[in-house]
Amino acid sequence: MLPCMHNDDTEDVSLFDAEEETTNRPKKPKIRHPVASFFHLFFRVSAIIVYLLCELFSSSFIACMVTIILLLSCDFWAVKNVTGRLMVGLRWWNHIDEDGKSHWVFESRKASPQETRTVSEAESRIFWLGLVACPVLWVIFAFSALFSFRVKWLAVVIMGVVLQGANLYGYIRCKVGSRKNLTSMATSYLGKQFLRQTTGDDQTS
Repeated sequence: MLPCMHNDDTEDVSLFDAEEETTNRPKKPKIRHPVASFFHLFFRVSAIIVYLLCELFSSSFIACMVTIILLLSCDFWAVKNVTGRLMVGLRWWNHIDEDGKSHWVFESRKASPQETRTVSEAESRIFWLGLVACPVLWVIFAFSALFSFRVKWLAVVIMGVVLQGANLYGYIRCKVGSRKNLTSMATSYLGKQFLRQTTGDDQTS
């Protein structure tokens, strides 16, 4: 099982210390990372298919449960550490500082104007579609298992909700955090300009 991490503090930082990407550059529609795009959907879709069809092909609940949990765990690792960084330039993780305090870090890659490689629009759509749709399906499965009294499957679907919901939450925080950084930068710039203008007026008077 994955270790439990407590959200004691959060931190938003930029990824790879690059400059901000220009907004006028059009995003390329082609898929730049086909392998990452494939595995972004493969593990999570496979877990859903196994959950829906396993009782038709196997009478062993333990075998089905282990297979689904392995697929969900592989999906969690791949999406958190690989596909998010490659497909949309986002990454998140948790670390413990020297004082034992937990910090959540949410990164967003910012490409320089000279950089020709940009985030593919097609990859971005694949990433967010898979990231949002699959947790919604696991939530539906959880209510279905609860109302149909399939108690033994409830732990499996809760695992799906937790693992895929954690990635969804993390990447939403990455997206919101990058916008918050832009807002704070603009506010800081305006504040400095106002202070400089006020100081200049005081000196001239």
